Amino acid sequence: LVERLKKKYGSTVEDVLAFAERCRRELDLLGSPEQQEKALEERRARLAAAYLERARALSRRRRAAAAELRRRVQAELALLAMEKTRFDVAFSPPDADGSDPATWTDRGLERAEFLLSPNPGEELRPLARIASGGELSRIMLGLKSVVRSDAAGLTLVFDEVDAGIGGRVAEVVGRKLKAVAARQQVLCVTHLPQIAAFADHHLAVRKRVDRGRTVTGVAVLTGDGRVEEI
Repeated sequence: LVERLKKKYGSTVEDVLAFAERCRRELDLLGSPEQQEKALEERRARLAAAYLERARALSRRRRAAAAELRRRVQAELALLAMEKTRFDVAFSPPDADGSDPATWTDRGLERAEFLLSPNPGEELRPLARIASGGELSRIMLGLKSVVRSDAAGLTLVFDEVDAGIGGRVAEVVGRKLKAVAARQQVLCVTHLPQIAAFADHHLAVRKRVDRGRTVTGVAVLTGDGRVEEI
């Protein structure tokens, strides 16, 4: 019997006895299934209460921040020749109180979405579905002007940011791009000199026909070349 135990549970009698003692301790820790279930239920209740406390606090802060973001982005869009545009933040579900555990996620009790109404009389709809390229660029510029983000290594690309604008508004857009570029790298495709004039570096993109094929080239501009291009 001892030899069979040694083959299964250890090479010596001491190893077999140590294994038996570990099993006794684990069995004591497990207790009865009823006790174990009760302990788990109590732990789950404690964790659920802690989660709800933090998630509800996060929801309150989100809604307060959304109201402030709406006001400030609206003011930025007015400066960017989008004064008739309405911007809002919607939460789904709209009144998340955490009563339904099915709504619990690792990001809180609700999901936020940006809404946009480009023209008076139009209802607010999801920004991602209805905004044109130029509108998206200017809205992103407005958001970045309002929400300071100093995360290192980010590059922001703005295309068609000059669509439908000119004159004074173009200069405002250029100044805002310059301000954002103080914190992060900004690449901007533009046809307006009022915007290009604020850049630290200039690249000229041109098309030409070479041996019957259209080729796109990019040239770095320096000195007089920058002045001439602008």
